[in-house]
Amino acid sequence: MNTSDQYLLQVQQCKSIFLKKTSDYGTAWRVLRTISVIDQIFIKAHRIRNIQEGVVQQVQDDVHCEWQGIVNYGVIGLIQLQLTCDDYSDIAVNEVNKMYDQQIAFALNTMLSKNNDYGEAWRSMSQQSLTDLILMKLLRVKQILLNNGQTLVSEGIDANYTDIINYAVFALILQEESKN
Repeated sequence: MNTSDQYLLQVQQCKSIFLKKTSDYGTAWRVLRTISVIDQIFIKAHRIRNIQEGVVQQVQDDVHCEWQGIVNYGVIGLIQLQLTCDDYSDIAVNEVNKMYDQQIAFALNTMLSKNNDYGEAWRSMSQQSLTDLILMKLLRVKQILLNNGQTLVSEGIDANYTDIINYAVFALILQEESKN
């Protein structure tokens, strides 16, 4: 299976969970501000790091689910950046499905471009490094928010969300490959 196929397989699993939760809860996530989305991703990445460092796991949700949660919160973050109004009304599942696909298509295209230039270097990386890179991206977004969303030469919030999604998908792919 090539990288695009592996990517889409992992994303399809994430999306399935996302749409089921949307059916259960609606789009309650619409109330989340950027900092709240970042904090949700931070909680998941920090938990993964703790487990990677040998903290005795007391909550039985596995790391795989946390990576999927990071993907889905990254998509939420991108969607929220597109929906600038403070309208918290529920969005229909079929519309959320389209929004999810749009954001993943953007993330996938970004991954393919970077993958071409970097030669799939992520395949040689540890999951610990992917976790650390996500945590770094989260801290960058927090700093961008402190700078009122402005950067001088750096990528914006959307690019950081995109990288976070892609790092989490890479971790899911690497996990799947290590099982086989």
